[in-house]
Amino acid sequence: QVQLVESGGGLAQPGGSLRLSCDASGFAFGRYAMSWARQPPGQGPEWVAGIYKDGSGKYYTNNVGGRFTIWRNNAENKVYLQMNDLKPEDTALYYCAAVEDDFDMAVISRYRYWGQGTQVTVSS
Repeated sequence: QVQLVESGGGLAQPGGSLRLSCDASGFAFGRYAMSWARQPPGQGPEWVAGIYKDGSGKYYTNNVGGRFTIWRNNAENKVYLQMNDLKPEDTALYYCAAVEDDFDMAVISRYRYWGQGTQVTVSS
């Protein structure tokens, strides 16, 4: 059974940090590019960050302005998102997702597998 399980969300103050993790199972993790996407309350989903199958390429939405970092550990079937200098507009349900190739990672409609999400709330 394919599973993507996100964790690490919670409540943070503006300027704070959180680290999200995603544990994958049931598919060939190293043959998939991985991304993080988010869905703010009452809004549609937004692609946030993506990483190539072998970790050699990393890409981010301009909206995170260098504050976020994505990396993966293929031996452990895990992908991570470090979020620093959090802002209230980062509040959203964060998902990890898997896609079969390394190109057009920002097109989230192409992703084959999705997790259930972990909630991030940034508020003072």
